[in-house]
Amino acid sequence: MDWDDTTTVGKPETAAERKEQRDRAYLIVLAGSNVGEMYKIDEVLTLGRGGASDVRLVDDGISRVHCRIRETQGDLVVEDLQSRNGTFCNGRQVTQQVLEDGDKIQLGRTTILKFTYHDKFDESFQKRMFDSALRDSLTKAYNKRYFLDRLVSELRFALRHRTPLSLLILDLDHFKQVNDTHGHLAGDHVLTVFAQTVADTIRNEDVFARYGGEEFAIILPETGLEGACSFGEKLRTAVEGISFDGEEPLTISVGVASFGMNITATSQLVDAADAELYRAKSLGRNRTCSPGSS
Repeated sequence: MDWDDTTTVGKPETAAERKEQRDRAYLIVLAGSNVGEMYKIDEVLTLGRGGASDVRLVDDGISRVHCRIRETQGDLVVEDLQSRNGTFCNGRQVTQQVLEDGDKIQLGRTTILKFTYHDKFDESFQKRMFDSALRDSLTKAYNKRYFLDRLVSELRFALRHRTPLSLLILDLDHFKQVNDTHGHLAGDHVLTVFAQTVADTIRNEDVFARYGGEEFAIILPETGLEGACSFGEKLRTAVEGISFDGEEPLTISVGVASFGMNITATSQLVDAADAELYRAKSLGRNRTCSPGSS
């Protein structure tokens, strides 16, 4: 075999060439409240406990905007943003650090993230693994187990930092009639369209889960009762706008509760939201109810 002497072997010579040839960059949560989540890194990705961060991490010791990963001269760099407890890379506290494939980033007490490069096949595999463990296969909402674990984390966080937290429990009105009249395939289609509508409406930091059957739940971090009620109405209106080939419009009933003086445990929060959902259904459905509402 003849070799072409003009062929060059080795690493790309410039930052632009390195960027062009490398796989996509990701953060994978190895430990913490978002375990299993995978975040694609473009030019800038901010991490912190506040809703303004691109990746919201529920962990004691993480600042509202803790650190960021940004591109500089073709490399990806983790940069601490004057956080209270520091940013650690491979066990060493850093102010700014160029990231290499496999580096471990630790924030707060329990959150560990892995920086890695993936091609599209690795990305697809990781996503399937994550989805099969934590998401409902039909609606792609989180499953009940993940929801309950996350609710515990969010409530503990809210209690420690004295931030508001609300919960919505919602139910598709007259869903049994859809299955009985049109069959389970039609019912599955309705659930899928509904779930996509919710996913398009919620914020990145909100947690949307299938609680059971046609009942769903949404955790709203850093949101008080008034804001949660407004969101519930926004969501109810969005769902009411869905039409299915001339059929009656889809509607939902929504129960809202927020943690406070009389609610300091996850079971109490769930029970309070569930009671408001029952009240919304008993008052005629297609409405949002909360403590103190009529």
